[in-house]
Amino acid sequence: MSVLVYAEHDNASLKDATLAVVTAGSKLGEVHVLVAGAGCGAAADAAAKIAGVAKVLKADDAAYAAQLAENVAALVSGLMAGYDAVLFPATAHGKNIAPRVAASLDVMQLSDILTVDGPKTFSRPTYAGNAIATVESSDAKLVITVRGTAFAKAEASGGSASIEAVSGAGDAGISSFAGAEIAKLERPELTSAKVIVSGGRALKDAATFEQVIFPLADKLGAAVGASRAAVDAGYVPNDYQVGQTGKIVAPQVYVAIGISGAIQHLAGMKDSKVIVAINKDEDAPIFQVADIGLVADLFSAVPELTGKL
Repeated sequence: MSVLVYAEHDNASLKDATLAVVTAGSKLGEVHVLVAGAGCGAAADAAAKIAGVAKVLKADDAAYAAQLAENVAALVSGLMAGYDAVLFPATAHGKNIAPRVAASLDVMQLSDILTVDGPKTFSRPTYAGNAIATVESSDAKLVITVRGTAFAKAEASGGSASIEAVSGAGDAGISSFAGAEIAKLERPELTSAKVIVSGGRALKDAATFEQVIFPLADKLGAAVGASRAAVDAGYVPNDYQVGQTGKIVAPQVYVAIGISGAIQHLAGMKDSKVIVAINKDEDAPIFQVADIGLVADLFSAVPELTGKL
């Protein structure tokens, strides 16, 4: 089976999510990586060095500078004549492009896969991750999004793939890039952090959240996350949200502070290697998935923990 992997990048470097998708793709067949952008030579070079990649397709065109889904989807659809499957990271960007490709090819999309069980058989979460469905496609072409936390990352070095220039239809003329407001983070990015400290609605307000959560995160060199309730209450921006409607994470250590453990939050973090929960309610659902649980008042326990680190 010939496999095309869509690379997520910033025209200079690859996003970590791409490495996990390469691992998933390698379970299906020979992997080629598509790098679409403008001035994206450095990203294409990085893709060529990924272990297990046989070829890199570089679409360097001003139409792909912002990687607008309308333009990129047309490019991918045009390339699919030579491929049996195309895989995207299950990120906001990947989820924006994949359905358009599936629609243009008139096939069903396979979303958020966790395992590759056969040439056309996969497992994926359903009911907020409370059940795992095994699905088999009967389509001639496969359009797949991959949950990055479910697959090991391919080695970023050691490969020596060839780079081939490709072109597509260019600008579809139905959307334009107006601008972007990029949040600058002083701490690790959520989806790639090894340690995450998350806070919930029990933190009361934005000032208290910062006062309690940030010092502990800084001591641990951790990223900061939050439950949907904390985000909806305005304690922190949407970028911090962990859960089914936020970011899916699987760090080495996940510290949940004042988080009850709603189903949609657990769906986003229950694959973490070690889960530490601090909550004054001993019946909170979070304790059902926690490896280490502390029933205590977070306003005294967390500052004490921070002081001892």
